[in-house]
Amino acid sequence: MAVTSMGQNMESKVDPRFGRANWFIVFDTETDEYRVVSNEQNLNAGQGAGIQSAEIISRNGVEALITGNCGPKAFRALGAAGIQVFCGAEGTVAEVLEKFKSGKLEKAAGANVEGHWV
Repeated sequence: MAVTSMGQNMESKVDPRFGRANWFIVFDTETDEYRVVSNEQNLNAGQGAGIQSAEIISRNGVEALITGNCGPKAFRALGAAGIQVFCGAEGTVAEVLEKFKSGKLEKAAGANVEGHWV
């Protein structure tokens, strides 16, 4: 499980951007432990940030992603890697993880923004 984050801890706000998120909080739902993964290389990417971010998420063994928004190319890349996407998340990382655990987040059927959303 990964959550896009504006900071490096559970009380950080969810980053509304996927491809250009500041950080990914990668959470182990079995042990309740987490680690922080930087997305610095994609913050100012001219294009392809979503696809490159999807590769980072995939390399970290993530099976589900919680974010504010996800564009079409990133959504396809995540789907190709077998990663479920949950869009529209707001609040802190801890809050959205609780919503996920209690089944209050709905899996996205597709991208919820156009590409190059800033």
